[in-house]
Amino acid sequence: MLANPENLKYTLNMKGRFKVYLRNLTEILNEVLAEKYSVLLLGPRQTGKTTLVKKLLLPAFRNVLEYSLTDPQLRLEFETDPRKLIREVEAHNFPLVFIDEIQKVPQLLDAVQYLIDNQRAFFVITGSSARKLRRKGTNLLAGRVLSFYLTPLTWNEIGIKPQNYLGLKPKLKKLNSADTSLEDQLIFGSLPPVLLASNRYKELILRAYAQVYLQEEIRQEALVRKIGAFSRFLELTALESGSSPNYTQLSQQSGVSVPAIRAFFQILEDTLLVRRLDPYLKSPRKRLFSRPKYYYFDIGVRNALAKLVFSEELLKLQKGLLFEHFVILELFRRSSLPEADFSLYWWRTLNGAEVDCVIEKADGSLIPLEIKATNRINLAKLKGLISFLKTHPQAKVGYVVSLVDRPEKIKENIVAIPWWML
Repeated sequence: MLANPENLKYTLNMKGRFKVYLRNLTEILNEVLAEKYSVLLLGPRQTGKTTLVKKLLLPAFRNVLEYSLTDPQLRLEFETDPRKLIREVEAHNFPLVFIDEIQKVPQLLDAVQYLIDNQRAFFVITGSSARKLRRKGTNLLAGRVLSFYLTPLTWNEIGIKPQNYLGLKPKLKKLNSADTSLEDQLIFGSLPPVLLASNRYKELILRAYAQVYLQEEIRQEALVRKIGAFSRFLELTALESGSSPNYTQLSQQSGVSVPAIRAFFQILEDTLLVRRLDPYLKSPRKRLFSRPKYYYFDIGVRNALAKLVFSEELLKLQKGLLFEHFVILELFRRSSLPEADFSLYWWRTLNGAEVDCVIEKADGSLIPLEIKATNRINLAKLKGLISFLKTHPQAKVGYVVSLVDRPEKIKENIVAIPWWML
């Protein structure tokens, strides 16, 4: 029987290893709550939503009501009588109400809307699945609640210390002290409870994550009928994470229909387990590949779902793939921050020329990126980047995010940079 990640978290706490990571969102969330705005904080399981709210936000307020919908008894009470929330809140004078895991009782959104509209309270609401909220209609809260997205830890939240070459420093400030390495990140990912655990527990937590996801998100919520087929689908897609899926091939390998495969991918998105990277199609000169890529939201979770061995051998076999995930996921996480002014894509022609990531900024300019887990850049392997720069004048310079120690000019408009400079 695999360990429960919640139990492991509290075990670590009792041993004195528990700590609270400062997060990029802390400052803005404190600001909006100080102004009595309500907040919806979405994010995958175990990214630290509850810890962020309870340890870094709620202590600043005296009049607080807390409701954890992970409590089965409380959940049953609210499912039977959603107006109970209104009665309890109205017994207080404009409290801050914290509702954890709102997707478990989405009918409470009606009560939340009533209380906000009648200025009886303001809210911090967390959720780890958008599926039920979308079905219920999060538009109920449009204009009433500010939405934020919490990801696994970013590089600066972890506190990774980049080497400072040539006077160059990363733009993101360091929030915490790192107790990890690049190699650890590629194997175990960056979920807070995993980073805080000793090596003997990291794999247990990640294996348990996969089990809990299947049991609580999929089986208990009855999202699919054949849990075995979905489990096989998870393993296959985790192995292929970072690629554009072949639905027909996945159907043959998992034993379910192509429409079911499409529905499964939608479940992965709705439950926040994957991030979708759409193709960049704004080129009239070339016939372009038009299917999205899917990346599991955390490398460690991906490795667990793919049932891979957590060891240095994994780095030898998949270092290039894991390093690409490491960089792409960091970009996804930064794109989720409120101040982000860019969108992410990938690019490929039907002839096979490909660019790993294209950053489109708000002003229309483009930054194409190739990601290489090497410190020796071969120009012959940058044909996709060269092709993109030729056909897209909005892109002035292309970058190779790599393991080089110092920036290197590879070609007139191509520069290789250390990954930490990204």
